[in-house]
Amino acid sequence: MDFSAFSLIYPDEASRRRHEDGTDLPDIDLFTLEELGLTEAFSLTGGNLSSFFTTDPAVMRYRLATFDDMMRCPELTSMLDRLVPILNDIMELRRLEADSGDPNDYLSSMTEIELYVSSVEVLHATLKSVESELKSPAFSALAKLISELAESDYYRELNEKLNELTRRVREIRSVTIGVNLDAQLRPTSAGVLSINPEPFKSGDVLDKILRLNFKNDEYTCIADLVPFGKKQSENQKTALANAFNSAINDVYKSSLRSWKKIVQAYVLENTEFLLHLMPEFEFLVRGTQMLLALREKGCPLAVPDIRPMDERAFSAKGLYNPCVALKIEEEIVPNDLCFDENAGIYVLTGPNRGGKSVITCALGLAQVMLQLGMYLPAEEISVSPVDGIYTHFPTGAEDTIDKGRLGEECARLGEIFDCATPNSLVLLDESLSSTGSYEASYIAAEVLGGLAHIGCRCLFSTHLHELAAEIGELNRRSLASGGVAIDTLVAGMEGEGKRSFRILRAKPDGKSYARDIAQSYGLTYEEIIKRISDIRK
Repeated sequence: MDFSAFSLIYPDEASRRRHEDGTDLPDIDLFTLEELGLTEAFSLTGGNLSSFFTTDPAVMRYRLATFDDMMRCPELTSMLDRLVPILNDIMELRRLEADSGDPNDYLSSMTEIELYVSSVEVLHATLKSVESELKSPAFSALAKLISELAESDYYRELNEKLNELTRRVREIRSVTIGVNLDAQLRPTSAGVLSINPEPFKSGDVLDKILRLNFKNDEYTCIADLVPFGKKQSENQKTALANAFNSAINDVYKSSLRSWKKIVQAYVLENTEFLLHLMPEFEFLVRGTQMLLALREKGCPLAVPDIRPMDERAFSAKGLYNPCVALKIEEEIVPNDLCFDENAGIYVLTGPNRGGKSVITCALGLAQVMLQLGMYLPAEEISVSPVDGIYTHFPTGAEDTIDKGRLGEECARLGEIFDCATPNSLVLLDESLSSTGSYEASYIAAEVLGGLAHIGCRCLFSTHLHELAAEIGELNRRSLASGGVAIDTLVAGMEGEGKRSFRILRAKPDGKSYARDIAQSYGLTYEEIIKRISDIRK
């Protein structure tokens, strides 16, 4: 029974190999995920989330079906959560065996088999109970494999042998030790004389009274050999325990020697299969928890229409930022966003705190979740995979002594051009805010022209309202060189400085935004004059 090629997140061995050799792995790193805010909502302890990305639509569809089963059957999440501690115990046991350097630790081998059997029992019981509800190729195949394994003659014999040996070893309650002494009563050699199913008796008078047994026999202690718990170091306790384990290993060596061969030939192979799946277990559990949390908040989740990469599609209805949705109590405002022949690049302007950064990250998060194989945060969405996501977000107060902040921003923007292709996604949020509007607008226009020439999709969220006046000239230059068109989006206002968080495809009006903001803070000329007059009265 070959488990080696099985995966819950790759449909076949070929797709997994393409991922491992980097063929289908997009350039989306952990730094980008942190900037988008995903690492807080979807964090892994046993792996790097960026290693799970793919550009293969077949892999995405395979994972979507797997997530669908997990969202419909909570028993599957519980099953994987129960498996992980057992598998961690197996890994720890192997680590201890490797540290001890003892290749004949038969008792540890038996413990590993017990843990392996527990894993199979957890899998078999759960998958059997939900078998009729499973629709995904991944869990359907796993249920079939585990059923064949757990119901096989070989596995039954394994259990019988395990039960027999477990009973014999686990029933050990004491050992009788013989110690040879020299003429000066110094120990010269020691060994186990017998292994007993009963614990020895303390020999204390109180113990005899409680048992109403005043006879001394071979199970009655007449003097403590080692005062456990009394001024004994941990090293001394460990040395004694190791000595007893070694002795018991020797006693059962003949029975367990063949058992070790079974471990090497059979159990190790199958536990390797389960251990190999551990990162997949955590990925699926954490991803399912995020999706269910969104669903519980009433947020829609869409099955994406996955388009070919070269189509460079992105068309979403009711797009929202899932990380923001999980943080706020209010209902989040969804928006429509579509890249088309008239807009491969968008310049998004609007008031501060008007939703520009939120929608910029929403676009990136939808792309990221697609390429993890998840449901997407939208009512409807059609999207192509990208070969990389490149961001330029505000960096805060990092050290910029060498270049200055503007120089640092320009250097980071330049690095994007070293990587971006026509199939990439570029997200720029308040870039070039470290300089005046004239310099910033000039540099931004040059950057947009370069990105348009590449032909990648880009959303540039900016405070530079005057940049919109240059879009016509930028398009003339870009389209003449075979580049993509640039269009504008605006974050809407509802009057009196109130933000609607609606993102509209329209031309920006920087003055009206400024006046609304000034009004909201009482800083229009009329309100300032009135305020001065009121103070002087």
